[in-house]
Amino acid sequence: MTKKLELVRGSGNVFRDFGDPNPDVEQMKSILAAQIIITLDGRKLSIREAEGITGITAADFSRIRRVKLDRFTIDRLVTILNKLDRRVDVRVSAAPRRKVGTSLAPAVR
Repeated sequence: MTKKLELVRGSGNVFRDFGDPNPDVEQMKSILAAQIIITLDGRKLSIREAEGITGITAADFSRIRRVKLDRFTIDRLVTILNKLDRRVDVRVSAAPRRKVGTSLAPAVR
């Protein structure tokens, strides 16, 4: 017997799809943390070596590697990237939120 699979399209933000109260913040923090991990791996830095270079505790780097980001703000993650000699560029796209079952057409008055 073959099961039919339902295709569900995501919003592009997994935190929004799962109903997180701050999906945009959580996605930004995750992207920044991923860039920190990529930088550490690319430079083959242990968390102790990263601590020595940046002054950020090894425990914080360990939390970032385990994606335990609740103690971090966006600006702190950017600061860590800066201390690792990485430049951060942010692009913002602001659009009205679309609710399920609603149209984006402007209201006629």
